[in-house]
Amino acid sequence: MNKRLPVSVQLFYGIGVSYAIVDQIFAQWVLYYYLPPENSGLKPLMAPIFISLALVISRFVDMVADPLVGYVSDKFDSRWGRRIPFIAVGSIPLGLATIAFFYPIKDGGMGTFFYLAGVGAVFFVFYTVVGAPYNALIPEIGNTAEERLNLSTWQSVFRLLYTAVAMILPGVLIKVLGHGDTEKGIRGMVILLSTISALTAYVTVFLVPEKKYSHGERSKVNLKESLQIVFHNKSFIYYLLGLLFFFIGFNILRASMNYYVEDVMGMGKGAITVASAVLFGMAALFFYPTNRLSKKYGYRSLMLISLLTLTVLSIVLFNLGKSIPAEAGFYIFALIGMPISGAAFIFPPAMLSEISTKISEKSGHKIEGMCFGIQGFFLKMAFLVSIAILPIILVAGGGDIINAMISSPEGVEKSGIYTTALFSAGSFMISFIFYYLYQD
Repeated sequence: MNKRLPVSVQLFYGIGVSYAIVDQIFAQWVLYYYLPPENSGLKPLMAPIFISLALVISRFVDMVADPLVGYVSDKFDSRWGRRIPFIAVGSIPLGLATIAFFYPIKDGGMGTFFYLAGVGAVFFVFYTVVGAPYNALIPEIGNTAEERLNLSTWQSVFRLLYTAVAMILPGVLIKVLGHGDTEKGIRGMVILLSTISALTAYVTVFLVPEKKYSHGERSKVNLKESLQIVFHNKSFIYYLLGLLFFFIGFNILRASMNYYVEDVMGMGKGAITVASAVLFGMAALFFYPTNRLSKKYGYRSLMLISLLTLTVLSIVLFNLGKSIPAEAGFYIFALIGMPISGAAFIFPPAMLSEISTKISEKSGHKIEGMCFGIQGFFLKMAFLVSIAILPIILVAGGGDIINAMISSPEGVEKSGIYTTALFSAGSFMISFIFYYLYQD
């Protein structure tokens, strides 16, 4: 008979999603550092095409690692469990790789290019080593649908808190730690937050007794058989494609926030903190209602409503500073926070936990790690697409794309910032189609 999972264990599990901090640092500050806005006090380090290419290379390395890490964690076993040892081994290297992004070789050429590609590859591999097994713990120790939803909710609560911290504090930390030197401030901010991210993960490592509550067992199928089993499930395929296009849109939307605040709204770095607080504060307010509604109506219907809402708000953002006053940006960010609370936080781990549980029950093989590893592959593909095209969109502004790709580093065009909103809207609509095909 499986043991009931205590609330304290669920809480300690949620605390371990601290890698969300370095996720946000990468999404919001790496591109900002290498291709900064005109008023940032920094200088561009490379032409946009080389930034994109370096990050694409690192993403390809990572995309190969995702299903492999999931597969290895399915086959692994130890006195501490199948998943916990991976979190223990990967958390500190992940923090160090995050810091390394901001100490590049500054020759403006191949040295900078290879440095960014190499550090990016290391960062993403260790992100997978931590993230895929961490997520696979949900179906590993959650014995019922209610427990899996509770674990997903606690993970989402802390992911929201960590992401909010990583979005809200940097503006303040850069000022306090930099003393007027933007680069020094960014480096100090990254070191502090990366250290917090790495150390907090060990709450889960030491306080979640995986072996005590796990009902999983070492997988006995090979890599090819594991892939065949998971891709035989149509709901899994539709889920992955919907996830892919949602996060392409969301990644571009959140990465463009800094540019909207500084170049469209005409405000300083302190306003980035305010905008982030508004967005994630609203997401936090809608967290509990989203959780309750998902129990009553399921994930699919709420996800579709969220995607339609985000599409409309992205179009509204496109008109900020034109037909809509620039100061209304804070209200738009607040409204965006409402659907984000479910679409970006609660629904993905909860939906995949149910899918992976059904796959394991039907096949007779515990391969939840493979499911979450493949999800990681698609999440990284979303990052790859968004980070590859975002620098070009920002510089070209929807105009001369070819020239923007090959030219020397230039300032970000305001028309390019607006174009990011339209691109996000299109991605959300494509995601809507796939989630419409998905069945709970």
